[in-house]
Amino acid sequence: MTVQAKICGLSTPEAVTAAVDGGASYVGFVFFGPSPRNITRDQFSKLVPLVPTHVRRVALSVDADDQSIQEIAATGEIDLLQLHGHETPERVREIKQMTGLPVMKVLSVASEDDLKAMAAYEGLVERFLFDAKPPKGATRPGGNAVTFDWTLLKGLNTANPWMLAGGLGIENIAEAVAISGASIVDVSSAIEDAPGLKNPDKITAFLKAVSQL
Repeated sequence: MTVQAKICGLSTPEAVTAAVDGGASYVGFVFFGPSPRNITRDQFSKLVPLVPTHVRRVALSVDADDQSIQEIAATGEIDLLQLHGHETPERVREIKQMTGLPVMKVLSVASEDDLKAMAAYEGLVERFLFDAKPPKGATRPGGNAVTFDWTLLKGLNTANPWMLAGGLGIENIAEAVAISGASIVDVSSAIEDAPGLKNPDKITAFLKAVSQL
């Protein structure tokens, strides 16, 4: 099985270049103010030329209003919208109609019951991303370096492609893929020196580890 990777929360040319050169299939940019990985539209406009067309550009937002969503879409440089909040199926439909962009809906997982939410989004979203539920008191829904029980995803009954996120790093990526059956993995915290500060060498090392799976 060939495993693909998404490098999320990129904010510098060096980090973007490391992700692209290392073989990432997806690069993620965060448009969410409370996140230490948040970037402005101006920052994004300077980073996106570094991303070749075969790498999908993902914009992460969290319960964003119409204006924010429209500003992201208006760049014309986004391939996939990652909705990481409590967006309902109705809201997802509105966003798709507003932007014409495909959507990846993030579902926070702590138990098998959390996967029941998939049913309402199937046929509406392009894919799912399964992330760990944020710890109590967290200020953001993802990027918290927290894992969940990967056995919950083994043999998952969905026609939608999906990604695995949540506390992934070089030390556990092989186990996470083997247990969950994930064919695409998403990383952010493990390739940083501090929240929001990506380390190009760590990006390269993670992507090399994924390439060997």
